[in-house]
Amino acid sequence: MENNISKNQFVLLILLTSFVVSLTTAIIVVTLVSQTPPPITNTISKVIRETIGIPATSTPEVAVKNETPIIITQEDLIVKIIENINPSVVSIIASKDLPVIEQYFVNPFDDEIFKELLPPGLLPDIQVPQFRQKGTEKRQVSSGSGFFVSADGLIITNKHVVEDQDAEYSIIMNNGKKLAARVLVRDKLQDVAVLKVDGGNYPFIPLGYSDKLKVGQTVIAIGNALGEFQNTVSVGVISGLKRSLIASGAKSGPEKLQALIQTDAAINPGNSGGPLLDLGGRAIGINTAMASGAENIGFALPINIVKKDLNDVQKFGEIKYPFLGVRYVLINSKIKEENKLTVDYGAIVLPVKEGGPAVFSDSPAAKAGLKEKDIILEFDGVRIDANNTLAELILKKSVGDSVKLKILREEKEIIISVVLAEMPKDL
Repeated sequence: MENNISKNQFVLLILLTSFVVSLTTAIIVVTLVSQTPPPITNTISKVIRETIGIPATSTPEVAVKNETPIIITQEDLIVKIIENINPSVVSIIASKDLPVIEQYFVNPFDDEIFKELLPPGLLPDIQVPQFRQKGTEKRQVSSGSGFFVSADGLIITNKHVVEDQDAEYSIIMNNGKKLAARVLVRDKLQDVAVLKVDGGNYPFIPLGYSDKLKVGQTVIAIGNALGEFQNTVSVGVISGLKRSLIASGAKSGPEKLQALIQTDAAINPGNSGGPLLDLGGRAIGINTAMASGAENIGFALPINIVKKDLNDVQKFGEIKYPFLGVRYVLINSKIKEENKLTVDYGAIVLPVKEGGPAVFSDSPAAKAGLKEKDIILEFDGVRIDANNTLAELILKKSVGDSVKLKILREEKEIIISVVLAEMPKDL
């Protein structure tokens, strides 16, 4: 009997010991957990909140219990970009004093000759409509888009949006405010114009870099679609780079545009002059043209062209164009065969059929010793071909820049240094 009691007591002792050990372990674990830092997901959530501008909660513990971690999607990013950028995009309105035409009616038989020939009762009562001018009134004649590029009121748009030099221009901001605008410059070589409005502290779009764009990169287009739907947004990708086309529709006639960015983001009439943005909210282009008879094929001018124009306007009050002073034909495989050349790239210096010289007299090219039939292979280290034409490479430089030309002359390569001058006003 004593042996049985001893065994029961032993079993109870083991159970009691196990319970005490388990309870002690649980207390230690709870204490350690309560002293650990907030979960890493809470830290990530806080960083994401600060990035997209959502206020953080006052206590991390509440955020852990009541908030779901925020994940930034591309959609969230685009929405945030549009919210930030929209105040910087404007509609540009062109207005002119146009004649007011009034319609009135006359009876051609209400004349003394007919009254003498016919009795009063036999005169026909016929009313013929006539038109006459009754003064003038200011009317909107066109519209487009633009965007602020500086806090002091500089605005970029397409030249064809403000090409009418007899019109008056105004802008309508996203908040409905209307301001008078004046055209500072119209780029005669590119479809770019710079406007100015009085005042300051305007929201503006930072300018990006168009030299390192990639096909497939996501872009956002904003503009005054159809001249009616202000700040319309479309999203797409870069479909191609360095496109060339002949753009029609401008009053001045067709215009050749080069080095364009192609995108499938919708660019409609009225979008011209609006920004093409990257996902950093930077302007990488100016919406310029669309392909008629096709869907989702739009084009934008690279923003690097605009940067040079802006720099010139701010420094000189006008755009200064660098000038080399040669006429040339771009070499390709066909030109190579026809002229029995040894290279299939570069620019061969040739006169035009109308009789113009191959090398302009007193030009930088003439002073540097360039001759007819010289082949310019490289311009400041860049090979000249269909993707890098001589004209494009010159326009990337500034007046006064010194550049090196690699020339092929009589089967020998030579290097010539040239200082670019300002293009004559009459060219």
